[in-house]
Parts: sequence; C-alpha cells; structure tokens
Amino acid sequence: KLCGYLNKLGIKGPIKTWKSRWFFYDENKCHLLYYRTAQDINPLGSIDLSSASFDCKVENGEGVFEIRTPSRVFTLKAISKQAMMYWLQQLQMRRWEFCNAQSGFPVGSSQLVNEPLARSTSSCFCVLVCFYVDVVDNEDFLPPVKTPTEAVGLKAASLPAPQTSTALQNISLKHPWTEIQNTVYNICGSKQLWRNSGNVFTFSEFQEHPENVNEEQEAEVEAGMESRLNWVRKARWMNSGFPGLPEELSRDRNPMDKVSVLQQRILTLTEEIKSQKELVKLLHKALEAAQQEKRVSSMYLTAAEDKDRLELVRHKVRQIADLTSRLEALEQEKKELEQILTLRDSHIQELKEHVQLLMEKNHAKQEVIMALTEQMARELSDPLQEANTITAETLYKQQEEIEHLKDDIDAYKTQNQFLNSEIHQVTRLWTSVAENEKALLMKCACLQAQNCQMESKYLTVLRKLQEAVPGLPSSHAELVRNLIQEALQWDVKEEAEDGFNLNPVSEYDEYGFMTVPDYEVEDWKLLAKIQALEIKSNNLRSQEVVEKPLRDRWNSVGELSPSAELKSLIRSGIPVEHRQRVWRWIVSRHCSHLPDHYQRLLRQSKSTEHPACRQIELDLPRTLTNNKHFSSPTSQLIPKLRRVLLAFSWHNPAIGYCQGLNRLAAVALLVLEDEESAFWCLVHIVENLMPADYYSDTLLTSQVDQRVFKDFLSEKLPRLMAHFEQYWIDVSLITFNWFLVAFVDSLVSDILLRVWDAFLYEGTKVIFRYALAIFKYNEEEILRIHDSVEIYQYLRFFTRMIVDGRKLMNIAFNDLNPFPMKLLRNRRSMHREELEAELCELEQIKAAYVKERAEQGP
Repeated sequence: KLCGYLNKLGIKGPIKTWKSRWFFYDENKCHLLYYRTAQDINPLGSIDLSSASFDCKVENGEGVFEIRTPSRVFTLKAISKQAMMYWLQQLQMRRWEFCNAQSGFPVGSSQLVNEPLARSTSSCFCVLVCFYVDVVDNEDFLPPVKTPTEAVGLKAASLPAPQTSTALQNISLKHPWTEIQNTVYNICGSKQLWRNSGNVFTFSEFQEHPENVNEEQEAEVEAGMESRLNWVRKARWMNSGFPGLPEELSRDRNPMDKVSVLQQRILTLTEEIKSQKELVKLLHKALEAAQQEKRVSSMYLTAAEDKDRLELVRHKVRQIADLTSRLEALEQEKKELEQILTLRDSHIQELKEHVQLLMEKNHAKQEVIMALTEQMARELSDPLQEANTITAETLYKQQEEIEHLKDDIDAYKTQNQFLNSEIHQVTRLWTSVAENEKALLMKCACLQAQNCQMESKYLTVLRKLQEAVPGLPSSHAELVRNLIQEALQWDVKEEAEDGFNLNPVSEYDEYGFMTVPDYEVEDWKLLAKIQALEIKSNNLRSQEVVEKPLRDRWNSVGELSPSAELKSLIRSGIPVEHRQRVWRWIVSRHCSHLPDHYQRLLRQSKSTEHPACRQIELDLPRTLTNNKHFSSPTSQLIPKLRRVLLAFSWHNPAIGYCQGLNRLAAVALLVLEDEESAFWCLVHIVENLMPADYYSDTLLTSQVDQRVFKDFLSEKLPRLMAHFEQYWIDVSLITFNWFLVAFVDSLVSDILLRVWDAFLYEGTKVIFRYALAIFKYNEEEILRIHDSVEIYQYLRFFTRMIVDGRKLMNIAFNDLNPFPMKLLRNRRSMHREELEAELCELEQIKAAYVKERAEQGP
C-alpha cells in the first residue's frame, strides 16, 4: 500500500502554514486521499491523479514537490529528498497503470463492417481481455529509489504523527464536521480496543499470530482500506483469528510469507472469477442476440399476412434507433477524449517551457561557477598577491559558496531527470489517447456505414411494399404511405437541433448539390434517398482503404507536371482540397490568359447588348436547379454566371451562346469560384477539348459523335446493342445531352466531378469511356427489360442509380481497353463525311421542292 505522512501546504487568506496529513492511494479511483491522522475514518479531501502532473522545484526547498490537477495545485513536503523521489516515482507508476487499465481499444473497422453486431461485441471483449500493456520503460530516466520504510507504508502508521508547534494548527478548519466525526470515532474505538488488547495498534501480535485471521473480516478490512483506510478496523482484524491454514505452509514458511502468499492467491482467484463471469455474461448476450435474430428471420419467412411483416419492419426500425443511440454515446466519448487530449497538450507545453527555463538557469549558474573558478585560479597563481589581497576568511567563504553551488547543481540534475521522466510518460499517455481516439473514429465510421445500410434496406422494403399497395387492404395501404412519407421527410436540420446528427446523409454536398433531389414523383424520391444512403455507405467503407491513401498521395504531390503518375492520380479522382489548384493548372497549360481580356469583354457586354442576351436570361433560372448556389434568383453565383456567358459570347462570335454552355460554366464556377478562371475553363472546353462545330447552330459534330458512339457500343457491348435494335431503341435520345454538357445533371455530383477531372486533362475520349461504362454498369438490368416503353423509362433515370463510383471508374479505364485516340479521330472523320453528304442531299431535295412549288404558283 502506498501511504504515509506528508506535510501539506494550507492557504487560508494571506496565511500559509504546513499541516501534517496522512496520505493514502486509492487504486480503484486513482485518487490520493488525505486524513489528519492514520486513525481517522473519513478523509479530509482527495487529489485526482488520473489527469494530474508532478513537479519538483529546487527553489521550494528540500523534499517539496507539487501535484498539478486541472483545477488546483497541491504543494506537499516529505521528510527527506529520498522520500520525495519515492513518492513521485510511485505516483507516476500508479497513474500510468490506472490510465492503461482505463484505456479500451475498440474492434478494428474491418470486423465491424464484415461481422454481425453480436460477434463484434464478443470480439471486442476478447481484445480487451487479451490486451496487455508493458509499463516497464526501457528508457531509464531516473533510477528506482529505495523504499524509505520509516516514512512510507503500513509501518509508518504505527509511528506517532509529526507534531506541529501548536495542537490547533494541524486541525482542518475547512472540514469541522469531518474532524468531529473522526475524533468521536477514535475515542470510542480506542476505549474498546484498550479493553480487548490494551493497545490500539498491535502490529507485533499480527506478525506473531497471522494464522488466526478470519477470511470474511479480512475481505471487509481490505474494502475499508481501499475506500477510507479505517485503521481502527485493521487493528481489530489483526487481533481476530484465521483458522484453517494448510500444514505445509505453516511448516515451510514464516507467518508473513504465508499471509502474502494467501493474499496473492485470493487476488488472483478474484480477478479470474470476475473475468470468467464477464465472459459468461457476454457469451449469453451474444447467444441471445443470435437466437433473437434467428427467431425474427423465421417469423418473417413464415408470416402469412402482410400485417405480421409490417410488425417485423417496425422491429427493424427500433434496431436502427438502438444503433443511433450507440453512435451518440461514441460521439460523446470522442468529445471527452478530445478534451483530455487538449489538456495533455497544454500541460506538455508548460513542462517544455519549464524545462527550457531550468536549462537556461543551469547554464547561467555553470557560467558563474566557471568565472569564479577562473578568478580563483588567477588569484591563487600569485601567492604574494593572494596574501596581500585575500584573507583566509574570504577564501573560506568562496569555498563554501562553491560547495553550495555544487549542491544546487546536483539538485538541478535530479530535478531535470525527474522532469524528463514526467515528460516522457505524459507523451506516452498522450500517444495512447490519440491512438484510442483514432480507433474510435474508425469504429464510428463503420457504425455509420452500418446505419446507412440498415436505412437503405428499410427504404427498399418500403418501396417493395409500395409496389404491392394495390393488392393490400385500405388500412395497410394507408400505413405504407405514411411510412414512406415519414422516411422521405427525415431532415438533417431537425436532427441537428437535437445536438447530434443521427442521419449520416447531409442535405448538400461540398459544392452545394442536393444529395436527395426534390423529384415530383414520389417513387423517384425514394430511389434517390436509397442511392444517397448507398453512396454514403460506400464512401465510409472505402475511407480508410482507398480514400485516405489516395489523399496521402495527393498531399505528397508538389509542383504539377504532366506524367503517367499524375494521369493515374487524376483518373482516380482529385480530393476536394486539391481540385481547384489542379483545374487551374490544367486550364493555364492550354489557355494563355491575356491580361485584362476578360474585363474588356465585360465592358463590351455592358456597352452593347449581345443578340444572345435574351436566351442567356431565359436559361439562367434553369441552370443546376438541384444546387443551392443556383436554385434561387438571388443567389450570388447567378450574376457571375451571367457575366461569364456574356463575356464568352463576345469572345467567340462564331458560337455566341448555345444551350448547354450555362451548365458547363456553372460547374466551373462551383469548383474554381473565381469568375475569370471559370471563363477560361469554358474557353478551354469549347475551343480545345471539344471538336469544331460542336456548339454551332447545326450541332454537326455533336451528331457525328452520336454515330461514333453507336459504333463503339456495338463493338464493346454487342449483346446490349442487339437488345436495343430488337426493340427499336435510339440511344442518342438519351446520350446526346451527355456529350453536349459532359454528364451535368445526369450523374450524381461525386461521380460527375471525377469524370470532369479526367475530362479536363485528357479530352473527349473520357466522355466516350464513361458513356460506355454507364451502359456496361447497368447492362444486366437493361437486358431483363423486354418492353420498349419500359426501357425508355428506365434509361431516363438509370444514371442516378449508380452508387459505386470506383467500380464505374474501373470499367471506364480498365474493362474497355484498348481505346486509342487515333481510332476515335478516324471514326469521326468517316461519319462527318457521311453526315455532310446526307445534309447536302437534303438541301438539294429542299431546293428542288421549293423550286417546284414556285413553278406551280399560288
């Protein structure tokens, strides 16, 4: 037991006095309790060591040290320097043991994703039981201090308490009621013990007759020692009996060894019983959870009526609520760990500053010693001058001062060693907390992914029930409609007001796109909500495996330069924090920014109205209606978009303005933010990436690309193209807008911006790759539809059903290879000639028709 007498500095107004107190360490709470005497039953106070730090300053005197807690600083004084260092080392060790015992490392993210909840609970218990922390530090900053038995331990309780100058000085005026209770208890206990044994503390009898101690009273006393250190009960325990010791123990060992062996066995067996009980409880819980899941599944399969199945659906909703409450608890634990981490960081900084100050002081004193030594050497070099100038008394004083300085140096060395040990241990504790926080964050992300999956499955079940509504009774049909309306009205804002975000799907993404578009058709809304949940779940699952390594690779990229590695990185997707920089670099490589060119175009648009001005004004309210930055006429980006389109219409009079340019410019504004940069990005797309006449009045090249795409679709996906031809499906009705605006308003924002990353760097070939990849992604679903109307209905929204952007990227850049640019150019040239010949023939037919009508007259 860590206990003993220390002097505690008491401060009452301007008066500071040292008071003798009995200190005892409570290992269950990591608190240092202090009493007036060792015989007191109630403590005067306690010191929380779990978040405390220790310090010793030479300036305070010998044996004085400090315990710093977040709320108060306690100044204590031991009887000697050895006792002080022993207390500091023991407190450090006990704090380390308690902090490691309290740290619980959660299960890895892969387990949580791939295993059921019951198995995750069991696995977590196994990790906690098997976890072992080696508290022995190989870096021995401070050698172990020998235990001062005369000042620390149980023997110190039998010694008289250190006396102060006056009897009243040692009484605590802050705790009068506690003082009265302890005094009364000590008086009553002393009388009873005097009648029994003649002395309050019979340590000698305890050493001579330990075999007569009763087991039940021993357990009672140990509990009392842990909570209050009731030394009167310990005295009674020492005088009671302990029957039934094994004969071999009494023959081969002395009494103290037998007692220590039995106590160690009791502690070992107690801990083993506790662990076994906890294991049995957890196994019972896991078994009950598995049986419950089995019963629910069996009930769902054997349910004869839809009413029973609806009841099972409600049960799943309650499970979702349970998961969300667990998420809330984990978030609260995360906040507490962050607060502890902040306190540890500030304390480490204070310790570093203090060590630096001590090193500067030490350096200054060493310089003083060197100066004095040199002065003495100079003076001693001339004995005659020394005899004339320095007396024996002066020399003695200098030698005495040198001795004091040497003592100070030794004290500072000891202090420096201890502070190094304290800094090292606090750093290890901070590292442990940081790792624990990281593990909790991973666990939280995995639970969020599970929550998304559960909610997505719930919405899928509701959609299936919605399809079966016509065949349900009116009451059941109304219940299904209410559940669907409730699911669609889940709002992030309402949950944010409660202080915790229970819905992991936010209303808008980083660029302002709605994660669940506000469709007019209720079935589309339900599908969009399911897709948003699936995308969020995929992102959470790939965060550690894919996204984090990719972000690390981008963080290591310095100055951008064309290379195969950069091309691969851009195809994988540019993180949000790097996208603006990379886009600016791509545009600047292909467009030479003329100084003041954009401002001159703006001045021209203000002075002269462009013919396309009216069409631009009509298209502005219809631009990216699912983005909050363009959904309102008062949005700040609407005037910027107007200026960019007007400037481009004057910059390129051959095109002026074409419907679709507003969407391209809007996406450029969202990412680049600066309107001049967005203008040059639009110039790069229209004049460098897209072929000529792509946005002309006839849209000639756009029509050519549709014919080229049909050729590629026949070569890469022959089964699907044959299916389209069988049901007379013209895919250009769907894909024409894809090519014209580079998938804007067709793909979800996360996938759309990845397509644009590669499109700006490589060109239109990327649009062909992704268009083919979209059809291959949904090929099997389309082949299962055998009605032309249903196929067209499916093709209207099937791009919104793509949830795995990584899978789509792999199809586009791996499964569709080879895809040479030379082949694309040849196909374009061939189909352009064919289309121009067809248009020429149509013009001839038109001219002949007009001529014939003119000859016939009115």
